[in-house]
Amino acid sequence: MTFDLVIRGGRVYPGDATSFVADVGVRGGRIAAVEPSLDAPGARETVDARNLMVCPGFVDLHAHSALEPFRDPRQAPKVAQGFTTELVNPDGLAPAPVDRARWRDRRAYLQALEGAGPPEWPWSSIPEYLDALQAAGAATTLVPSVGHNAVRDFVMGAVRRPPTPAELAEMRRQVRIGVESGARAVSFGLIYMPGAFAATDELAALAEEAARYGVPIVPHVRNEGTGVVEAVGEMIDVARRSGAALHLSHLKAIGRPDLIEPLLASLDRARREIDVTFDQYPYGAGSTLLAALLPPWAQEGGPQATLARLCDRGSRAAIARDVAHGLPGWENIYGACGPAAITVSHAAAPRTADVGLSLATIAERRGCDPWDAATELLSDTGLDATMIDHYASEETVRTILRHPLHLVGSDGIFGERPHPRLYGTAARVLGRYALRERLIPPDEAVARLAARAADRIGLSDRGRIRPGLRADLVVLDPAAYVDVATYEDPTRPPEGVVGVWVAGQPVWRRNAPTGSLPGGVAREARPIGGGT
Repeated sequence: MTFDLVIRGGRVYPGDATSFVADVGVRGGRIAAVEPSLDAPGARETVDARNLMVCPGFVDLHAHSALEPFRDPRQAPKVAQGFTTELVNPDGLAPAPVDRARWRDRRAYLQALEGAGPPEWPWSSIPEYLDALQAAGAATTLVPSVGHNAVRDFVMGAVRRPPTPAELAEMRRQVRIGVESGARAVSFGLIYMPGAFAATDELAALAEEAARYGVPIVPHVRNEGTGVVEAVGEMIDVARRSGAALHLSHLKAIGRPDLIEPLLASLDRARREIDVTFDQYPYGAGSTLLAALLPPWAQEGGPQATLARLCDRGSRAAIARDVAHGLPGWENIYGACGPAAITVSHAAAPRTADVGLSLATIAERRGCDPWDAATELLSDTGLDATMIDHYASEETVRTILRHPLHLVGSDGIFGERPHPRLYGTAARVLGRYALRERLIPPDEAVARLAARAADRIGLSDRGRIRPGLRADLVVLDPAAYVDVATYEDPTRPPEGVVGVWVAGQPVWRRNAPTGSLPGGVAREARPIGGGT
């Protein structure tokens, strides 16, 4: 038998069983053989993996990569740590469907999280967007979700009211179009616009479409602070009512470590009656739009309406009062973290010099109140700003990671000074917490990063090292593999990554991307009633 690639003598972590030493042979983009010793003369590429780990390619279950390939399709921060597949359009946020008359508003809202995309968006529907994304090329495989916020905005605009029966029927139809075009999840973002205006009944109706096709609902819940247990309870109820599987995005409790145990206990109870998992980025700080500091009512109507309120003295005073005192059910990140714990990670001109500074420091330099510093920054950048908010201790992170329902999502946002999770997530879970600290066994960490993650979104062709499956592979030096990105120096890729292959093609070796783009968009159609 001839092979395109042979990886010799490594410790193979198959993804769903105990590791063992073997050779792995690849042919035609698939794993062709896994044997103690392969007779493979003439292989195009041979890798000596003695004393190294051979893992299935990792699956990022929360990736803000929906528009990044239009800028740089090599996806270097992801492949550098071993991610080969990414679930995109999380948090209900997606470039499509989009009204052709309002695509610039959508781009303005998404830009800080997802990038701008091409100069002119050539799409309106989800299939058209996926065609354009495929044409852009990508090193990783991008697996689409249907974003509820995009669907709601397309059908209703950025309004704060329930949908009419006709509007709800159209929203359900758009979800069906997305899933039948290849989406493998329906995502919700209940702190983002206009998803924050949706009531539970609307969420349950759309979750019924997810259940119909056997794909999970993947929510950023309505409140991850003081109200997190109730907010997670809402989505458990949605899953129970609809019959959909539930995968919670980036489980956390902002500023409330005392709620972690009740939160995990609620999931333990829920798993007795629904299919539930969650993902986590392994850090005690989050990163999102700076505009997420604003109460939902202040963002009604889209970016231009939000900016108009920030320029109106009365509206600005009302916003400040709500931030100071809170609103029922609203996740008040500014109130939970405080200005000293919120750092600017991206700011458009003319405020680029504020990147890396806390809101408290910016306020001190400008001689103003910290909240005024935040709203001025939003106004000056046209809302094109992101933040890092420090809200939890390392022990809290470890407590969540130990839970058996735990999977991994980087939530990485591309930018000049990103959160270190963009570069470090997989290496922190496997290299730091599993290999070094032994919080979970390495076999378990690989299973969460690969096999169970692939299973969660119905990708039966990857996530394991087994003959016949797609040759998404990672070779690591366990003595060196660890995250080195920090908040001060966040763009450093992990040490110890010998090579990464997607469909048998090398995308990372010799500490650099190869430029190969074998990934693209996963577009397997899912007919009605298809299930997983």
